[in-house]
Amino acid sequence: MYTIYHIPGKKIGVTRNINNRVTEQQGYAPDEYEVLLTSDDIDYISDMEIELQKSYGYKVDRQKYNNLIKSNKMNINATEQTSTFPCPMNKLKGRLMDSIDTTWETDFGSFKITKKTIPWIIKNARVSMFNPQRTYVYNKAFAKEFVESRTDKKQEPEVGIYDLIRIWADEKGIYNKGDSKTQYIKLMEEAGELAQAILKNDETEVIDAIGDMVVVLTNLAALRGHKIETCVKSAYSVIKSRQGKMINGTFVKTTL
Repeated sequence: MYTIYHIPGKKIGVTRNINNRVTEQQGYAPDEYEVLLTSDDIDYISDMEIELQKSYGYKVDRQKYNNLIKSNKMNINATEQTSTFPCPMNKLKGRLMDSIDTTWETDFGSFKITKKTIPWIIKNARVSMFNPQRTYVYNKAFAKEFVESRTDKKQEPEVGIYDLIRIWADEKGIYNKGDSKTQYIKLMEEAGELAQAILKNDETEVIDAIGDMVVVLTNLAALRGHKIETCVKSAYSVIKSRQGKMINGTFVKTTL
């Protein structure tokens, strides 16, 4: 089933998994977007996306969704030993993210691209010695991680929202070409937008600004060699036992 979604003031798009695409990947809460149309006819949904983009005054996609899907289809070639992806290493992350829920059969069982398997594939992928535009993983190793039932192995953790932010930032070159100073300036810009949203009592913009600030903080931490999860845990370990009281709407800690 294909869904046309609308993020007011931003865009109209199509997806097969609205929660994964819009909420988890793009960071919009369910109350920040609306479903305009659903259909299992990809050609009809592709035509309607273009028409709706025109009628709402948004930028019209240069390529229809059905043609884009065909051109981006992940044709995975499985042999006895390996599963080969039709893309170079520097494009692998994005192609995997666009191909979530894709399955293929191997001698070791049915494999699937999911939020759990993507980090493993990226970590263990190798460049084909015959064609640098193709990458592969070993089927037996993949099966040991995700197919075989092993009571002596902990379950692979899911990819969290911070991991998705870091994957996105890495793909956009933020970690290669950016620095923590520019990210700090960006943080101040987002803080200003949050202040305006609070003054206007615009909850949609408040949510958007807070989300943007978390994204910037995640990238700032990464550029300094840290994970935002570690920073938050460190802060909580300090405040969890802190004593104090509310004064004029602000929590004031007790000093010894």
